[in-house]
Order: sequence, then C-alpha cells, then structure tokens
Amino acid sequence: MTAPMPHIYRTVVHMLSEAAGAAPDRVAIRCGSDELTYRDYLACVAGFANELGDSVRAGRVALIMANSVDMAVAFYAVGAAGAQIVPLNPAYTAHELRPILADAAPSAIVYDVALHDVIAPIAKDIGVTRLIAIGGDKRLLAWCGQDIALPPFPAPEALAILQYTGGTTGRSKGVNLTHAAISINVAQREALLPSEDGEHVLIVTPLYHSYAIAMGLFLTPYCRGTLTVLTRYRPDDVLRVIEDDQITLFAGSPTLFVGLMGHAHFSDTNFSSLRLCFSGASALAMETLRRWEQTTGCSICEGYGQSEAGPVLTYNPRYGTKKPGSVGPALPETSVEIVDTETGRTTLPLRQPGEVRVRGPQIMAGYRNLPDETAAALRDGWLYTGDIGMLDEDGYLYIQDRKKDMVIVGGFNVYPREVEEVLCAHPAIVEAAVIGVPDSYRGETLHAHVVARSDSELTVDDLLAYTRERLTKYKVPAKLTITPSLPKTSVGKIDKVALRAQVAASAEG
Repeated sequence: MTAPMPHIYRTVVHMLSEAAGAAPDRVAIRCGSDELTYRDYLACVAGFANELGDSVRAGRVALIMANSVDMAVAFYAVGAAGAQIVPLNPAYTAHELRPILADAAPSAIVYDVALHDVIAPIAKDIGVTRLIAIGGDKRLLAWCGQDIALPPFPAPEALAILQYTGGTTGRSKGVNLTHAAISINVAQREALLPSEDGEHVLIVTPLYHSYAIAMGLFLTPYCRGTLTVLTRYRPDDVLRVIEDDQITLFAGSPTLFVGLMGHAHFSDTNFSSLRLCFSGASALAMETLRRWEQTTGCSICEGYGQSEAGPVLTYNPRYGTKKPGSVGPALPETSVEIVDTETGRTTLPLRQPGEVRVRGPQIMAGYRNLPDETAAALRDGWLYTGDIGMLDEDGYLYIQDRKKDMVIVGGFNVYPREVEEVLCAHPAIVEAAVIGVPDSYRGETLHAHVVARSDSELTVDDLLAYTRERLTKYKVPAKLTITPSLPKTSVGKIDKVALRAQVAASAEG
C-alpha cells in the first residue's frame, strides 16, 4: 500500500509558526484552567526561546516537567532556541536521573519547582549551573498578548530531540533525532492517518514520552487543532473530557482502553464526537479492539514504532483496510523487512517470523555516547528494531514479540504475545503477561500472570483448561497466577522486567 506524502515542514517550529499565522485565535492547547490560542502559544514559545538565548544554541536543554501548558511551551521553545530537547520523566528518582543528566550534559535544566530538592544536587554534581524552576511566580505564559519575534529557525539537519529510552533493558540510551527526521515523520504519519482541520485531540500519556509528543504536541499544529492535555490519567476525567471538549481524536494505549472499558460510567459516556482512536506503546489485544469499537462506535488504528524511528513506522490507515492484530503497512518512504534473528542478513518469506528491520528518513542519527550500540542497531542503512514480526501479502506488519522475549520451551520457539492474545480473549481476563522462566529440564517454561475482572470467579484450573483447548502443549503456561495487578512502566506498558524480578525474588524466597 502506498499513500501520497503530505506537506513537509522544514521543522516543527516552522509548523507551529505557520499554524499561528493561519489560525491565530483558535485554541491551540488547554490543560486544567490554562488555555492558549495559537497566537499566544507562539508568543510564549518565542518569549521563552529568547530568554534561553544564544547560550543554549547547539547545546541541550533538559525538560523535567509533568503534563502542563508550560511543558508544551518549553518543548517548542527549546527547539526554537536552536537547542536539543531532552524530555525526561519527572517521576524519576535521583538515582535514575543522575546518569541520564550526566550523559546528556545539558546547558540548562527546566523543571517543575516541586522537584528542586532532587534536581539541584544533581546539577551541582555534574556542573550544570543554569536551572530554571517553573511554578509559583515563574510561568511560561507571561508573554501572552505580546508580539515577539522568534529567534532564527533551527536548521533541518540540526539535532532536535535527545529521547532517552525507557531503560528497561539496562542503561538508558539517548536517541538523537534531527529536526528533519521528526518533521518528516509527522507528514509520513499524516499520509496514513490524515487529520482534518481543527481536530480536538486528547492526550493523557506523559508529554516527555515519544508517543505523546508525536500524536499530540506535533499532530495538533499540523492540523491547526486543539490539544487537551490531562495532568494525569483518571478514567473519570478522560470520559468527562471526551464529552465536554468534543474530542475527535484520542491517543490511547492498550492499558488505557482496558481501564476505561472497566469504568462504571464507560457505557454512559457520549462518544459521538470521536472520529478515531490511536493505539501505541504496546500490542493491542484483538478482544480489546473488538469491545472498544462495539461500545463506542469508534475504530482504533493500531500502529508501531520506537524512539529510534522518529517514532512512527507503520499504522493501520484511517481510511482503507484495517487489519485487526496488525500494526499496518509502512509509512511512505519507509521500508520494512523481516530478517533472520541470527545474522540479520537473510530476508525471510512472507508470514515467516523474524527480526523487523526498517529504514527511512525518520530513523535516528544514532545513540548519544554509545558508538558500539549505535553500530549494532544501525547496519548498512537499516535500523534493527529487536522486535519479532512478520509481513503478509499486502505488506501489513504483525508484531509478535521482542526478540529477547522469545522463549524456547523444550527446543520449540514460543512468542509470549501469542499466548497473551489467547488469555486476553477470555471474557474474564483484563490483562495478561507471559514470561519465560529458566527450567533445568525444558530450558525455559512459560509463566503467565493475569488480572481477572473484579466480579469474576475464575480459577487457575479453569484458565489452564481454556488455554489447553487453544494452544499446542508446549505453548500452555507451566504456571499461571491470577493477580490483582501487573507492574507497569511510567508510560503504562506492562513491565516484564519488573515481573521477572518479582518471580525471581519469589523463587529465591
């Protein structure tokens, strides 16, 4: 499937500037009681960019802020000032922040004032002298109503974002993305998910994360729409805002969709304004997709990407064929291949699983300060994703698991995603996670952890019998645990690293 490439802006700063010129009085962003028109949004961005000044140009500025209008203004302002944006999780501990900030070596740190006691000692240790605390008397909305010129626009080839990966596999890696890469990726995504003028977009995931950045901060200026940002995820607030703000596009995730469907007022909510939902961050169970669309009347387009890829690589199209269980075809100017997991050099036939490798103009420039990891990930112009997937005859990609999560049971390869899909299809199951656990006899065995609905009387024996009916013997979990909740990362993904640690600790105990 091919789609024409829409207009590409030189940078996302150009994109915001043109949106302000075309729709100055339209509400650009709101969060809580704060609201900015495009005219004021650009004025605040220009004001803070000029305050940051030439001293940060070609350097890096860390943003350690919770969801707010200030965070959005700071994000664009750092880019407008010619610096590389380093968005970081404000919930990180000092232990987590210190190595990341030391690696990033920022010229300045912009942070929520409540974090001062965490940030200040780290900054002193690593030699960062410019700290800008936001909150109280210092807000980034002070330039509303003023006519302020932007600094010189950044060059497309300049570094725009230093996006640190979640760190669930060890040391966090800083992904270098250029202005050209992220701006092109906005247009690529628009080819398959074309927005309409003046969309109302809802984001509840953290604005430091690549998903919220791409599907919220960058999407709305492109369509001159209105972005509603929630400070944190509360199902009551999400359902209320969908109605009150007449949300047309909702950027969710499997965890969010499942949580909303379990809420008491879900069936009472008026979803008539919703035109489309996006899903990213992790695989969407087909049963979740079916139930959501059946209740809301609104379809979910599932896509695939990663921080190293700008971040979007594929998407089921807004108009055209959507294939449940697939993450869609490649974006324009993007190539996707499936190769063997051993050497990464042999291209595999259709419907045969292997490692997903990709190339395109949105791919990262490399990892910061990690030449060996960069060389391993970027080979001969391809980004090796570390994900296991397969392509069908129409070029639609199916993600089956992370390469490292493949479990070998008695010599047979098992992809936990397949087992999780079976478990999630059970009407009493809310979420499921399957991991491999070392076993002296089989090499590894499968351990499944599931969250059941609160009114369910499901037993482990019932569920094991259910899986035996649907899976070949070696794919049936050797152990199954019904648990009240599963560990999650800060962006709502099921955290299998934490789950493995819990299992290991339990075994030792």
